[in-house]
Amino acid sequence: MTTGNPAGDRPEVRIDRSDVGRRVSVRRLSEFVDDRPVFRDSIGVLTSWDEHGLTIVPRSGEPVSFPEKLLVAGKVVPPFPARRAPLPVATPLELQRIAGRGWPAVEQEPLGEWTLRAAAGFTRRANSVQALGDPGAPLPQALAAVRDWYAQRGLPAYVEVVTPGSPDALRSELDRLGAGYAPTLVRTVPLAGLARAGSGHDRVRLARTADAAWLSAYRRVSGDPAVEAAARQVLHGGPSVWFASVPGAPGQPPLAIGRCVIDGPWACFGAVEVQPYARRAGLGTAVMAVLASRAAEEGASGGYLQVEAENAGAIALYDGLGFTTSHTYHYALLPQG
Repeated sequence: MTTGNPAGDRPEVRIDRSDVGRRVSVRRLSEFVDDRPVFRDSIGVLTSWDEHGLTIVPRSGEPVSFPEKLLVAGKVVPPFPARRAPLPVATPLELQRIAGRGWPAVEQEPLGEWTLRAAAGFTRRANSVQALGDPGAPLPQALAAVRDWYAQRGLPAYVEVVTPGSPDALRSELDRLGAGYAPTLVRTVPLAGLARAGSGHDRVRLARTADAAWLSAYRRVSGDPAVEAAARQVLHGGPSVWFASVPGAPGQPPLAIGRCVIDGPWACFGAVEVQPYARRAGLGTAVMAVLASRAAEEGASGGYLQVEAENAGAIALYDGLGFTTSHTYHYALLPQG
């Protein structure tokens, strides 16, 4: 029996509140039928345990909550054993649209088939126009509208250019305007291998929300209240979002963090950060492996991430984890008119 267990008089309860964030198996008393007890079992992430009771998130994603007094048995179980499966089939255009859903801007507005996105300047992905398909106007007119839309918000005008996916003539028009480019790689991997990568998985905790400790380790959050509010909204947006952390010493920020968004067969990885003094210990790999296991538990079989082309260190890490490049896109910065 775990030391400090609030349910300490029940020897089959081998979990306590320190296990919040881990994958557990629990049995609870559900009801009585003809004076006989009926029990229910759940396997999933223990996302909370407080005076209101316990909450487990099983693979369905629908939380199961119940009072602590109904807990009959419980134990920590290993991460979900992801089965080997090929990468899902997706074109660059499809992956970019999936990525857009996994990092939704605070403000979005259509421009034909393009999507104007803004989030108080928090990341280029959430503050660029996703130029996929037909903008419904000649390119010079469409780009002028893009420039005006971002100028009204006091933001630089970035255009996400994907080949294939963006109009064929877009790059030529951007070149004519003197746009500057920043390349980004989209890298993919089958989840099964990633879920088994590294060690130290038992140190990782999962949560549905990014708490203050998680945010304290996320280097992209600034002290600007508007940017911080936008960051919180973007970070928590997406179909099924999970935050991972490796707790540090009491009163200290997490040693490592990460984020994953599960969208059907695909899982997006991002915000993987490791404290400088905790690097080279495999914590980033452990975070990604546990997130990959959870994504596989929800039915995903492929993972992807976006990394700046000049980030050689991150690319080397992802190479070692089996990621390969699907395609490259560019953020093109429109010159001010």
